[in-house]
Amino acid sequence: MNEIQQMTVTELVGAIRRRDLSCREAAESHLARIDAINSVINAVVTVDADGALAAADAADRMTASGADLPLLHGLPMTHKDTHDVAGMRGTQGSPIFADHIPVADAPIVARLKAAGVVTTGKTNVPEFAAGSHTFNPVFGTTTNPYDPTRSAGGSSGGVAAAIAAGIQPLGDGSDMGGSLRIPASFCNVVGFRPSYGVLPMPAATNDWAWLGRTGPMAREVADIALFMQAVAGPSERVLPSAPLRGTDFSGILNDREPGDLRGVRIGFSPDFGLGVPVEAEVLQVLREQLHHFEDAGAMVEEATIDFTDADLVFQRTRATDFAANLGQLVRDHRALIKPEVIWNVELGQSLTATELIEATAARTRLAAAVRAFYSRFDLFLAPGAQVLPFDATQRYPGAINGVESRTYLDWMRSACLLSATGLPVVALPAGFTASGLPVGFQLAANHYRDVELLRHAHAFEARSRVADRRPDLVPGSGQATRPIVTLDA
Repeated sequence: MNEIQQMTVTELVGAIRRRDLSCREAAESHLARIDAINSVINAVVTVDADGALAAADAADRMTASGADLPLLHGLPMTHKDTHDVAGMRGTQGSPIFADHIPVADAPIVARLKAAGVVTTGKTNVPEFAAGSHTFNPVFGTTTNPYDPTRSAGGSSGGVAAAIAAGIQPLGDGSDMGGSLRIPASFCNVVGFRPSYGVLPMPAATNDWAWLGRTGPMAREVADIALFMQAVAGPSERVLPSAPLRGTDFSGILNDREPGDLRGVRIGFSPDFGLGVPVEAEVLQVLREQLHHFEDAGAMVEEATIDFTDADLVFQRTRATDFAANLGQLVRDHRALIKPEVIWNVELGQSLTATELIEATAARTRLAAAVRAFYSRFDLFLAPGAQVLPFDATQRYPGAINGVESRTYLDWMRSACLLSATGLPVVALPAGFTASGLPVGFQLAANHYRDVELLRHAHAFEARSRVADRRPDLVPGSGQATRPIVTLDA
């Protein structure tokens, strides 16, 4: 990587603002990195080089004019392929939309453009963002920059791989069942799932949909905060309005010293109190890193939220959302849709009124369990993923510690359980195995404690410096489109 490709977001936009670096130079470096290493990891699936350079030139003219510059002025960025960009191919990883050209920007893309981002292309996703391994029949498989034979996670796997590989320092993703957190854990980057409504993610059929979230990914927490400062805020399509604005996230950017966690109470659970299977190497790395929280003054003890009702809440809410959003597509194009999506849609369509009432009651009990936990603790800490990055030719891990996966969601349970709570969660790089594979934490705060959560995450990051370790990615011809081994849904 060259000097530009190693910059953080804060460093890059600062250099542009000082006129030490032009927006065109930043865009050219970004595009050159795609050309050099994308064949190895298959992270970026659509590139508009001419449009990006024209936008960069326009941004340079704005710099020269002396106008007030937006926070992310001149930052080159590809977007997740489930986030529409007007005039740019948006496939959602599905052959049904292989030639689809959206006419309007997704809300998060519109806000990023208004914040000064130079849009350059799109990153790969699993089909309809379903599952936490990034492969689809349109573009093939995205692989891990730390080992290109392994999964980069998903559904924001293309974003995570692009950031880890030095293509860009910041990206927009989304997360329903771990789609920011698992790829962050697999690729040694930071992924942030904010509280409900802090970033806009309206669903086409339900303005009150709460399970899915839009969020950022970056190499460090300060850049996550800058993303939030630039684009967080209310949307008329997200109800009710969240009590946080972009300005609320500005405070931690100046905190560059090792953090102080004195008085912070952390409950750590290796298995969520439910016996969730987690690979031994993952737990070994995480336990070795707990001392960084303690060294910063935090009190850490094994404790958990009562997740008894979380599986039911997640499974039925997700299934309902899938049926609402994708039901018509399954009816019209069943033969072109992967079996995992069909299974989830049909599960949602089969739910009875009694089962939906049960899900509402379970969510109420889970909310009470969350309140009880945060009456004693400030943070909940757990594994970011149950497994290490796995063979990229698999659809998903067939078993963990001898416990077989019954569905494609079982190996993602560590993330799904926290999704069911609705809490803000940040995935943090936590270390590496002896073979060099990344491992990550999940850190969750109470509702709308997003700013405090990022501040606490920054304290751990400042002491551990795990994210400083970059992949040794050699340009060349990769095998990112190898066939995927079929497993039952």
